[in-house]
Amino acid sequence: MDARTPSSDDPAGLVRELRDRVAELERDNADLRRQLRELRDEKPPPTAPSLFKSSLPPGRKGKKPGRPAGHPPALRPPPPEIHQEVDVPLPAGEGDRSGGCLCPVCRGELADLKDHERVVEEIAPAAPRVTRYRTKSGYCPHCEKRVESRHAEQPPAADLPHAQLGLNALVAAAALKHDAGLPYRKVARVLADLCGLTVSPGALPKQVRRLGAWPSAPGGSYDAIRDRLRAGAYANADETGWRVGGVNHWLWAITNPDATLYHVDKRRSAEVVRGFLGDDFAGHLVSDFLPTYDKLPYKAQKCIPHLLRDIERSTARSPPFAAGGFGKKLKRASKDMLRLKGRWDDFGDDAYEMRASRIADRLDRLARTASDDKDVRRLAKRLRRHAPALAAFLLVRDLPGDNNAAERAIRPAVIIRKISGGHRGGSTATASAAVMSVLRTVRQQGRHLIETVKGLVQDHLANKSCNLFTPAAQ
Repeated sequence: MDARTPSSDDPAGLVRELRDRVAELERDNADLRRQLRELRDEKPPPTAPSLFKSSLPPGRKGKKPGRPAGHPPALRPPPPEIHQEVDVPLPAGEGDRSGGCLCPVCRGELADLKDHERVVEEIAPAAPRVTRYRTKSGYCPHCEKRVESRHAEQPPAADLPHAQLGLNALVAAAALKHDAGLPYRKVARVLADLCGLTVSPGALPKQVRRLGAWPSAPGGSYDAIRDRLRAGAYANADETGWRVGGVNHWLWAITNPDATLYHVDKRRSAEVVRGFLGDDFAGHLVSDFLPTYDKLPYKAQKCIPHLLRDIERSTARSPPFAAGGFGKKLKRASKDMLRLKGRWDDFGDDAYEMRASRIADRLDRLARTASDDKDVRRLAKRLRRHAPALAAFLLVRDLPGDNNAAERAIRPAVIIRKISGGHRGGSTATASAAVMSVLRTVRQQGRHLIETVKGLVQDHLANKSCNLFTPAAQ
């Protein structure tokens, strides 16, 4: 009992003390209840949406747009040819025998006349071109089907009450959707505004499915991309969530400097990557730290920027980790690896290999770090498991130390996913992946998008071999 409580020899004093104590506790209870109500009623300060970055610190200026001072300007190349010459004279005075030129503003006579040349590039007005192909067909007893003649510019015949979309229109619609990232409704609007071609948004997915079936046929462009990836010195791989018919799937992207392959699958397993790269892939697989990639039999290179971002998150989340030296040492070693790779030619092979060996020793020492901090233990365990895969790029000249290529390949697809939400059916998803693969690979080859894809389709329909890759890339 409290020391202030009277003894039992004074019952009246005990009652008074207890009453005072109860009154004091009731006042404290009421005060605490009031504070609790205030906390519940108090609204948190408004926070910026996740799509906004935090403001710059006071006094710090943002990066000035454009190239740094002293760099050459980035200008469009001059037109290769002039299609039309137009003379634009100054206005002359009516009835003026001297033939002088007048100012178009004040009508005063001009002096010191000079000649100028102003070159203007313009888009030629486009309009639909309708062609009626008069074909012939006959029954083949060997094939047991009717075959029909087809012009090179003609898509495969379809019995429709209206005209079919030609190859140029099909490829343009696919490029607007899967390269420019427009929704089908805006694709239809752009075709109508620029070309005067009327097509309903609901018909476009069916047309893209039709287009995607041609490069994904056996021996087509999709197989050529797969074979190019298998023959490469390395491949970057990444995946992101996808929706097909309301069911969660995964969109995989496998890329190298020559080609990019997309694939939609329910699985997020190593078998998906293995199915495309095969068992005989001799290059390095560059990836993040997803355990799926650890099950593959290929030489590995892990993404250094992923490790740096993990260190930054751990530093922001855990003050003890931020105060320790492990995170700082690991961050410094990771950045030293990236800097060293960029200076290979500056040091020479022998000095470079010696510096690379020193960094590998630093990673080994960090991997043996013992600590009570869970973030230190987690990162040290990652180093013990992946230290050789973190430093592999230091000894292979053309091997990157980051997975930026795969992330850049995923980013356009993510934009399309945010706009459309995914696909309604598996056939559309498969065709879209094939179309995206061909479009991005053509971009990587530096070739004209519409003409090249149209040529690939024409070659497939004519049973010719795929000519996706330029001679320089072959």
